Amino acid sequence: MPFRRVCLLLLVLLSAHHGVASTEPQTPSGVIGGEFTYAVRKGDSLTFIGSRFGVSEKVLMRDNDLRPPYRLKIGDRLKVDNRHLVPEVLPEGIVINIPQRMLFLFCDAKLAASYPVALGRHDWQTPTGSFFVAQLEKNKTWCVPPSIQEEMRRAGKPVITRVPPGPDNPLGGYWIELSVPGYGIHATIAPASIYRMRTHGCIRLHPEDAAALYARVSLKMPVKIIYAPVLLSKLEDERILVEMNPDVYNRGGDPLRTLHEAARAQGLEDRVDWAVVAELVRAKEGLAREAGKTRFGTGGVGDSRVFARPEPESAAIHQVRWSSRLGGNYTADRIQQRYHEARRRKGLVALQHAHG
Repeated sequence: MPFRRVCLLLLVLLSAHHGVASTEPQTPSGVIGGEFTYAVRKGDSLTFIGSRFGVSEKVLMRDNDLRPPYRLKIGDRLKVDNRHLVPEVLPEGIVINIPQRMLFLFCDAKLAASYPVALGRHDWQTPTGSFFVAQLEKNKTWCVPPSIQEEMRRAGKPVITRVPPGPDNPLGGYWIELSVPGYGIHATIAPASIYRMRTHGCIRLHPEDAAALYARVSLKMPVKIIYAPVLLSKLEDERILVEMNPDVYNRGGDPLRTLHEAARAQGLEDRVDWAVVAELVRAKEGLAREAGKTRFGTGGVGDSRVFARPEPESAAIHQVRWSSRLGGNYTADRIQQRYHEARRRKGLVALQHAHG
């Protein structure tokens, strides 16, 4: 089934200029990410692991029953759940949702890739709007903007005007300049900052993700930056999912009221478990959670198809990705069996779904 038909997503999109919430039906979208186990490596921290996979340190602690002072050991196995709703689909181009701290790449109206990102601090906000890729450059010299030079001066730091390519250049090895002056998508020398609001307005990617994205973008490619903390999705199999992200720029208003209005507009108000929604709104954990009165499976996204993504041996990542679709009837035992079959077949990229 094409990605466009996976689910009908209702996006509660907030106006960037007036801070007023508006409810807009969006192009059918879907669910990304999954539940998997990660083996801790040398130098890992919960902050780094969360930034790599797009999940908060708080959620990782809760899901793994960790309490301060905890200490990760090499080989520890952590449960990771990084499911997110896709907020909008473009025929081609990039969508960045600021509160979600996620970037989505589309080719031929299908999701081609998704990455966690770092975005502008509250006092250096990332702009919203429709832009395009204006320039592509590897190993760019960073010409420090006067505003950042002034920030250095006020902080009592040495004022730097230019940083050549190399290990001290905060742009990393890849620069994707946007049509809005002074802003771009780039790599970073501070990967632990990803999935946080840490920049002067630009969009940071993990170095490996920046390299992968750079290879797939082109000049004039559309880039749409939106501000949508609240996402409500009805899947084709009637499940209802909610993703509640932090209102990082305080533009969101009352999220519970907005969700009620959005659900009412789609005829879903009587089918939503509002006690569950209230807890999701309180937690603002930034993950897709099932919120219908009738729920399926654990965690809510469920599945009829299993994917196994091979990773480099050093990564020690073992992942089952879930893709919501009608027509499947796998039990938990069958899913686990399929997963282990995939692990035994080296080089397997994806398990094709089967109904037998």
